[in-house]
Amino acid sequence: NDSTDIWSQRHGDYKGGPARPFRTADLDRAAAIADLGLYAITFCNDVDHDLSTLESYALFREEMADCPMRYFLEVFNPSFDIGLAEEDLPFYINDCIVRTLAGVASADRPMFLKAVYNGPKALEELAAYDPGGLIVGILGGGKGTTRDTFELVRQAEKYGARVALFGRKINLAESPAALVSLMRRVVEGDVSSEEAVKAYHGELQSQDIEPALSLDSDLEITETILKGN
Repeated sequence: NDSTDIWSQRHGDYKGGPARPFRTADLDRAAAIADLGLYAITFCNDVDHDLSTLESYALFREEMADCPMRYFLEVFNPSFDIGLAEEDLPFYINDCIVRTLAGVASADRPMFLKAVYNGPKALEELAAYDPGGLIVGILGGGKGTTRDTFELVRQAEKYGARVALFGRKINLAESPAALVSLMRRVVEGDVSSEEAVKAYHGELQSQDIEPALSLDSDLEITETILKGN
């Protein structure tokens, strides 16, 4: 996860242009301490840059063939305007993912995918493409409200995702363990996302932890893609 679009230096603006492949990690060194790695790519609707991205990924797979590690593949949405209508971007990303993995042998494929939740239709399409070979996972994005977290995991499971890879939504929570426990209950259908928020605040109260937001504020869905689904 080292490509230029996530460098984010102070006073820099690398996110304003196409992602360039880059990797600091040495696989032999990494394999000594972990057995699962992440490889991230971003497409930008520019054939030269996207071809470079795919060629770098192909070289990575060649290295992985002699490495005991496993890996999963993250596909970001571009962070700048790539000349596509907002409603078309999710399906462009889906087609990029299919192109990326089209000729990759099973032994070289990622264990699962990590991608942005781009709405029900796009997720259903991607999950149905190769249900026996491509496990779709959803990334969490920004922290948002607790309702955003539970609603995202609910919708992701409903429309075909089978892995939740949430960073800030979990590690910035007041009680990460309580949050993850309730995420599981939402996925299994034991509670609604709204009920889970109330239960989470009850857990915070029992632990004498001050919530960052009031219950009313934390019950709001603030991420546009989650509304109405």
